[in-house]
Amino acid sequence: MTTTTPAPPSARPATPTAKRRLGDVLFSGTALGAGVLILGILVAVTVFLVAQSIPALTEDPADNPILKGQSFLAYVGPLVFGTIWAAFLALLLAAPLSIGIALFISHYAPRRMAALLGYVIDLLAAIPSVVFGLWGYSVLAGFVQPLYVWLNANVGWFPLFSGDPSKTGRTILTAAIVLAVMVIPIMTAICREVFLQTPKLHEEAALALGSTRWEMIRMAVFPFARGGMVSAAMLALGRALGETMAVTMVLSASGVVTFEVLTSTNPTPIPANIALKFGEAHGTGVNALIATGLILFIVTFAVNALARWIVSRRAEFSGAN
Repeated sequence: MTTTTPAPPSARPATPTAKRRLGDVLFSGTALGAGVLILGILVAVTVFLVAQSIPALTEDPADNPILKGQSFLAYVGPLVFGTIWAAFLALLLAAPLSIGIALFISHYAPRRMAALLGYVIDLLAAIPSVVFGLWGYSVLAGFVQPLYVWLNANVGWFPLFSGDPSKTGRTILTAAIVLAVMVIPIMTAICREVFLQTPKLHEEAALALGSTRWEMIRMAVFPFARGGMVSAAMLALGRALGETMAVTMVLSASGVVTFEVLTSTNPTPIPANIALKFGEAHGTGVNALIATGLILFIVTFAVNALARWIVSRRAEFSGAN
């Protein structure tokens, strides 16, 4: 019986290595640089907001022309409520419409109509926010004001529709409708792409078992697209949280905490408050407004982190499962 001894390491053939081309090096370097640049910008924005907020948080509130003697938390509390309340109302209005439009485009509409509707939805996202603000101020507010009066007269026992209805229609509900129209294209486009990625085998299997088209969507499409729908909703919520001009032009802001959506006394979102007061702010008043921007930055970051966590919980579900 003969035994063979392994060849020494120096005698073994060298493993071939792929030659790095100039294009690969440039692409990898550019991608790495873009990632580092994004992190650098995020850190720079955070440092700027924190540094500029410190004077407003440490000085006597009585000396601040914006705070006017009240503490910063007492000042920013109603603003945070107004920001979240307006964005929540907008998402409540936009989510069903966006999901319905996305379903119609992906599973019901003929191919040519679906392509046309998809193009129109994408084009709607390119309209500047100031145009939406002008439309909400000059057209929508007057159009929905009689509806507000009817809601108050017939459903005024419900807390949301109580109080004296606004005579101009410039309420938090009008601002929420404008925000909903603005975020519908974003949520619709994402939901449409997620619905189209549903495995065809799942859909065909559900139909082969005798399901109707709606039952197939409910049992095959929605479970697969749940994470994507949540992600789309959170991205739309982030857009609504940071919107400035449309809300500033539409909303008759008062800076209070109230759940009534038809009255002239409305909560003020942080972006609208900054836009309204930044021009006349001076000294540490500017720092106070920047500090409210820091709070908005934290709220938006928390919303995006929550979206990533929800999506990651559904990451294990795929078409192969």
